[in-house]
Amino acid sequence: MWGVLMNRGDLSNEQWEKLKSLLPPTKPRTGKPNNDHRTVINGILWILRTGAPWRDMPERYGKWESIATRFYRWQKAGIWNQILGHLQAIADQKDNLDWQVHYVDGTVVRAHQHAAGGKKGVKKKRN
Repeated sequence: MWGVLMNRGDLSNEQWEKLKSLLPPTKPRTGKPNNDHRTVINGILWILRTGAPWRDMPERYGKWESIATRFYRWQKAGIWNQILGHLQAIADQKDNLDWQVHYVDGTVVRAHQHAAGGKKGVKKKRN
């Protein structure tokens, strides 16, 4: 095992084996080594599963600031899209993917009711 008890919703060993080769090196070219990718991803999964704010993440995953920073850095670098594409390709090769059902498209994600509308602070003209 990897030193910490697994919690419900954390990556299984099988899932981790599929993911770990798709991730950037733990030790970047410069600076100090990153926190363990598996623990960080489990923290991100906890946030996605619960919908809680980053600040409410349990301490067992590490500092919430570090995990949030890594999530957004990987998003900006396109790493999440690369992982999704790779896993989809593997599932498609094994004929385990029905593109009519297993297709991720941002157009079907509902926005919060306050996300729509104009810029904040813009005054509307009254007739």
